[in-house]
Amino acid sequence: MSRIKDGGSDFVSPSSYPGYHLVWHDEFNEKTLDTTNWNYETGTGGNGWGNNELEYYTSRPQNVFLSGGNLIIEARKESYSGSNYTSARITTQGKQQFTYGRIDIRAKLPVQTGMWPALWMLGSNISSVGWPQCGETDIMELIGKNSQQVVGSFHWKKTDGSEGTFNNTYSLISGDFSQHFHVFSLLWGQDSLQILVDDIPYVKAARADLTNGTYPFDSPFFFIFNVAVGGNWPGPPDNTTQFPQRMFVDYVRVFQKD
Repeated sequence: MSRIKDGGSDFVSPSSYPGYHLVWHDEFNEKTLDTTNWNYETGTGGNGWGNNELEYYTSRPQNVFLSGGNLIIEARKESYSGSNYTSARITTQGKQQFTYGRIDIRAKLPVQTGMWPALWMLGSNISSVGWPQCGETDIMELIGKNSQQVVGSFHWKKTDGSEGTFNNTYSLISGDFSQHFHVFSLLWGQDSLQILVDDIPYVKAARADLTNGTYPFDSPFFFIFNVAVGGNWPGPPDNTTQFPQRMFVDYVRVFQKD
């Protein structure tokens, strides 16, 4: 069942929590993206994104840049290397990975038809065990035509080899996710997982809920931030979709227990 909140104001999370300490963060206050923390993933759907997306991910400043204390990923309608759209996808793979804690990501999202912004994590062992055995945590996904709704999900490999999914949706009662900043959070413990919007939990999973198959959530995960255009889930843009479309990320913070 969805939890709903008035979307009429920007939400800011606290900079500290009792019993936790800050272990890593990026406030995106520099002039350029810190490549000691972040990688640019480039290419088209043929590079293994697996969702039949329509964009070409680039590392160009037209698609990913810092401005006004925000990371901005911009999806554009333009011909580029055989694709009709460009965007960006960045990861912390091999540079920043975490097991357990509280993660807060403050962001404002693109919401038009065909847009698919995501703030998510993959198991760091993906290169050796593959997906879905590595595990996936979707702290936030939004399908553009559902402008008031985000989805939080956990994915893993079931005993029969298929993908397991545990998820839920969260909906605003007014406005949409492009109008204000919201904080998308993960509370990740040894035996429990929660996904929150503006400190309201709406996905609650225990280890006992994910017993069919390989439980991957005791191992390190890395971040992926991207804005896809089209794909199996959102479908393509239509004649109502305006470009460019931007996702703004104010900060990402990782806290762990003292």
